[in-house]
Amino acid sequence: MRLLETVAEHSYGAPAKQLARETGLALPTTYHLLRTLVHEGYLRREKGLFFLGDAAERLGSSGAQQKRRSAVADTLAHWRDSIGVPVYYAMYRDGEIEVMCVSDSPEAPAVEEWADFRATGHAHAIGQCLLSQLDEDARRDHLARYPVQSLTPYTVRDNDALLRRLTRMPRMGPVVERQEYVLGTVCAAVPITVGTTVATMAMSLPVHQADRLLPAAHRLQTEIGRHLGTLTLSISI
Repeated sequence: MRLLETVAEHSYGAPAKQLARETGLALPTTYHLLRTLVHEGYLRREKGLFFLGDAAERLGSSGAQQKRRSAVADTLAHWRDSIGVPVYYAMYRDGEIEVMCVSDSPEAPAVEEWADFRATGHAHAIGQCLLSQLDEDARRDHLARYPVQSLTPYTVRDNDALLRRLTRMPRMGPVVERQEYVLGTVCAAVPITVGTTVATMAMSLPVHQADRLLPAAHRLQTEIGRHLGTLTLSISI
């Protein structure tokens, strides 16, 4: 690791003897480790100089991705505690609904995913919010793969009814769902569009607290607006 860190400090490469001197390693040990790291793809050698290799670049990319995930998780946890609701972050990616992060607590438990969120986007606020941000062709393509099915007595009836509802939804307003995915729960989702990224932040509450839903959703939307600049680099996780 010290060798990798030292090589990373030299944009124009460094020879083995210099790396041994800077790391404090014996020269034979340095040569042995350098050969191993080159063989494994963590370093590459050009004209006697050593540079970071593709494997090290991938490792750095993975670390950056983990840091972005951590930033989103920390933000969701803050909103969970300050608003007092479980908070969900989801994206529509490669034709699929993906719940990327959920932040809940014993005092604010998340909805149990009793039916696959990917296949039941028509029934929950997360899915409806994501689908509302797509164009007509993309919506129909999604419903051709995941047609409407009844989950509760409140679930939308069929594909056409859902498409009409999606068309009527305010473009940037919260999307509200009341007991369509699971009885006893109401949900709201706030649309987020960053470039070509289609995403949402959502929350859920027990039905007896339904009067809290819209005020909490508007508060979440305000918080997202305040922090969107700092979240922009983290949101595509």
